This record gives sequence, C-alpha cells and structure tokens, in this order.
Amino acid sequence: MENRANNTLSDESAVNCPICLEKIQRRKTLSCQHSFCSVCIDSVFRLKPACPLCNTFHGVYMGTQPDGVMEVTKSIMKLPGFDNCGSIVIHYIFPAGVQGPEHPNPGVRYSGTSRVAYLPDCTEGQKVLRLLRKAFDRKLTFTIGRSATTGLNNVITWNDIHHKTNIDGGPQHFGYPDPGYLFRVQEELRLKGLTEDD
Repeated sequence: MENRANNTLSDESAVNCPICLEKIQRRKTLSCQHSFCSVCIDSVFRLKPACPLCNTFHGVYMGTQPDGVMEVTKSIMKLPGFDNCGSIVIHYIFPAGVQGPEHPNPGVRYSGTSRVAYLPDCTEGQKVLRLLRKAFDRKLTFTIGRSATTGLNNVITWNDIHHKTNIDGGPQHFGYPDPGYLFRVQEELRLKGLTEDD
C-alpha cells in the first residue's frame, strides 16, 4: 500500500513542472534528465543556464562583471601551509565607469577598484588559476552591487568566488594557512559552470 502511494506521488511529480508546479506544457528535458515546461525553463535560462533542480550547467554562463584586467605574476614568497613552492599573485584592476543595461542601475556611475589575491604556485594552485582566468573571462568574478563590507551601493564587489586576499592570518582573515581552500574554491567555480573539461 505504501509503495503504491509513493509511486503515485512520483508519477504525479513527473508530469508537474518543478518551476510552475502545473502539468508540464511543451515538455523540455535537459541532458541532466530533469523536465520542465518549455516556457518555464527558457525563462530560467535567461538568468542562468543551469538546471534549477541539480544546478548542472547547459551552455556557457556569462556574468555582469564590468570591464577590467586580470594580471598574474609569480613570486618566490612562500604561503603558510605551502612551504615547498612559491606563490601566484593575481592583480584585478577596474577603472571607474557607468553601469550598463546588465547592471542593477543602468546609467549610474561606479568607482574604480583594484584587488590582489594569492595562490600557491603548485599543481593544484595552477589549476585554480586556470579556472579563475576562465571565470574572469566569462565576467563571473566580480559584479556591481552593494558591498557586504562597506554597505555602499553601486560598487564593484566579489561575486561568490572566494579569493585569498591576505598572505597569512588563516581563513578568518582571508589568508593562509587554509588546507581546504583550493578544494572549496574549485567547488564554487564548478557551481558557476567552470571546470577544466569545459
């Protein structure tokens, strides 16, 4: 009896769209095998081309990062926890500008900024650097919005890809040592559709 009830529930959810919760109209099934109304999933994909159930990306996700540059240098400086290698220093530089139609307040000015981040110059650190370059090229590393630290609006802010902006001080100061950081940042990048395979 219990199995029949579970089967009925799963059969019903298979015909209902997880977005609008109505019977699926013009079914569209993604490569991850989740199905939706064509209109519903198309509207979701206009914001982010990822399955709303499993977050699998379908296509390339582009962000709203303003124009800027990402410069990379190498250093002999050792980061705490990575005593056998030097370091990679990333400089992000953004001039001031005016928000475009993809930003929260088109036509409103934003100020320029620069940020520095550090990675160990080891195999895993170099892999993270390649993924961070892809993220930057797809305009996913920064966005324009409200700063969590200053509370100011219409400023360039990080966009949920954590960086180590200090050499030391541990995770509480955005620095090293932090043994799980390289794994965690790769997971954050994966959730934005960035892997070495794409």
